[in-house]
Amino acid sequence: MTERTEEETVSLVVENRIAWVSYNRPEKRNCMSPKLNRQMMRVLESVEFREDVGVVVLTGEGSAFSAGMDLKEYFRENEEKGLGATRAAQREAYGWWERLRWLEKPTIAMVNGWCFGGAYGPLFACDLAVAAEDAQFGLSEINWGILPGGGASKVIAELTGFRNAMYHAMMGENVDGKKAAEWGLVNEAVPGDRLKARVTEMANVLLGKNPHALRATKWAVRRVREMTYDNAEDYLIRTQEAANYFDSEGRKEATRQFIDDKTFKPGLGAYDLNKTRD
Repeated sequence: MTERTEEETVSLVVENRIAWVSYNRPEKRNCMSPKLNRQMMRVLESVEFREDVGVVVLTGEGSAFSAGMDLKEYFRENEEKGLGATRAAQREAYGWWERLRWLEKPTIAMVNGWCFGGAYGPLFACDLAVAAEDAQFGLSEINWGILPGGGASKVIAELTGFRNAMYHAMMGENVDGKKAAEWGLVNEAVPGDRLKARVTEMANVLLGKNPHALRATKWAVRRVREMTYDNAEDYLIRTQEAANYFDSEGRKEATRQFIDDKTFKPGLGAYDLNKTRD
């Protein structure tokens, strides 16, 4: 096929308040090139504050989630241009991963196939992750003489624990979606033909919850992991106060539905966002 334009390296479909963002280089196993990285930043910026988007799903076209960084376009071609080009490419890649980590909307990684190396960065950036049972996860860097960089070593240590991280990074062996779920790389693994349906179910649950509370929650969980208990406690109190500023009526309405209307039980589901005081 002819070379894809920069805009064509990422596809975006918005349906029923879910933004389906897809790597769109299936002929390259959706490996991340500088063009794709630049376009990903644009797409994330375009959906973050869209009123018709409540949840963002990241996935890949074809048989892969992403095979990692493009060895030719990301590594070789930039290294030939010098350190400046290499650093610029790194900033573009790590920049959209960071934007994804702190996106205002909840995010789900739908791992439909290969997920290798650099793909662990955006995988970790998503709040939730579901994989096909036959998806393949791998840190193959050791097999061609480098360490898992670009945050991948940190991701595997954070998500899977010390022994699993060491085995995965040092042995260079792949694990399937089921093992990835056991290790904690993803929340769960489902048969491939159920993958999109399961992700849609999860997205719809999120769409039924207070968006301000979701934003505060996802940011809080990421922040407190690096804090002492006392610092986390103080941070969470201030965060709740800030959340009340953005949505002073949300908690009051939920409390009213629980105490007055008796139509809502917090342990059994979310309060009705569409119901307002008469």
